[in-house]
Amino acid sequence: MAEGLNIIHHLVDSAPWAKVEVAGYSLPITKHVVMLWISAGLVFALFTWIGRQRSLVPTGARNFFEMILLYLRDEVVYANLGAKYGERYLPYLWTLFFFILFSNLLGMVPFGATATGNLAVTAALALVTFGITHVSGMAHYGPLGYLKRAFLVGPPYMWPLMVFLEAIGHLVKPFALTVRLFANMLSGHILLLVFFGFLLAASGIVGAVVTGVTVFGILVFSLMELMVAVLQAFVFVLLSTVFINMALHADH
Repeated sequence: MAEGLNIIHHLVDSAPWAKVEVAGYSLPITKHVVMLWISAGLVFALFTWIGRQRSLVPTGARNFFEMILLYLRDEVVYANLGAKYGERYLPYLWTLFFFILFSNLLGMVPFGATATGNLAVTAALALVTFGITHVSGMAHYGPLGYLKRAFLVGPPYMWPLMVFLEAIGHLVKPFALTVRLFANMLSGHILLLVFFGFLLAASGIVGAVVTGVTVFGILVFSLMELMVAVLQAFVFVLLSTVFINMALHADH
């Protein structure tokens, strides 16, 4: 790798650019915070634009986005939760998908960054799903009814062990959501940066061959990362839907 080349700043958040004081707490504004704001703005703009369309027959970009929305509704949310419960959680799951998708894709934009490659960001998203999951279960069965169905599984003499095992199971779910999204987005950037390092280090005849192979590799892995960005947003929403469904049908 070329002398003095440092790729770490592409993988970690920046130092605070500014700080905002809110109720005595200092909130730092970093690169990833700005990327999250941009993602939220894009989601708001997208749904506002779609909501203002009056044509009954979608065309162009609207047709593309509505195709995604309908697929998520019919094949993911309604397929797991049913139309009765699915309609209730559809706004959250739609928003979650596009927020994660835009956050993933911003890392492929020059001077952008992938906020979902930050463990704190993916953990926050997972905790939101975790909270919605258990609040939904408690709202459906009542707090005590849900806790009984979720933890007191099997015959009474097995309850002490099952409470422990079920508690681990419930904690593993947000952990899996956190690590899956974080690891996939971070690893893709690391791989691309390694190829860029080969490109910068190449010189001479051997360097020309290395450069050609590296450029081809960058193109291939860029397309793969684009696919991973979409896939990971989809998987996060799919697992969130499954976890909510498990809370609403705790008896099973």
